[in-house]
Amino acid sequence: MSLAIVTGSAQGLGRELAVQLIAKGWTVCGVDFNGKAQEDMVAQFGDSYRAFTGDVSDEQFVQTSVNEISQIGHIDLLINNAGQPSFKVPTAYEGADIDKCLKGLKGMVLWSVATLNATKEEHLKIANVMSTAATRGNANESVYCATKWGERGYTESLKAAYKGSSVKIVGVYPGGIDTNFYVDSHDYVSEDKQHSFMDPAQLAEVILFNLVNEANLTVSDILIERNYR
Repeated sequence: MSLAIVTGSAQGLGRELAVQLIAKGWTVCGVDFNGKAQEDMVAQFGDSYRAFTGDVSDEQFVQTSVNEISQIGHIDLLINNAGQPSFKVPTAYEGADIDKCLKGLKGMVLWSVATLNATKEEHLKIANVMSTAATRGNANESVYCATKWGERGYTESLKAAYKGSSVKIVGVYPGGIDTNFYVDSHDYVSEDKQHSFMDPAQLAEVILFNLVNEANLTVSDILIERNYR
């Protein structure tokens, strides 16, 4: 049995990653704060989807969940996908916006540490889904970019720490995705613009094509842009 953890798994890109992994025969332990969406995933996929509902940045929740997951079997793949945006002009940011964006970075670190310990740092692939905002600075995304650059720094540090080992680290940098990610930011990204972004199902397919394969290699960075039209 191949076993994966996917954070932010019941919505958007995370849901597509979970669904497509299940279609490939994986058991997915999905982590999301949306209880209703989690129930829907369990109803659709049964034992192939194990729901863990909570805040990805809650250390006790993370540790308890990973302890339970490790009883199912060896964790082969961790996809740190969960995150929340905040898009504002530089002078409009407040502490709550910073805390909101930092949840993704904190969750990435907590889930990585707990999973590395649970697997005894052996035979594990960690894929950190970030954004092209981790590769450049974008106007009106200063705090979001700052946290994504932090996630990139963490990812690169993990690569250095586990170079030459059976732990493989992959950085995933997608551009804009047509999901509810922008639902509270349509003053910045209009609905029309959102719908010009990448289809999450197609994006998940491309990510997993590079991430989960039988080839004796590791694609260490996946940068994916949409086709402009």
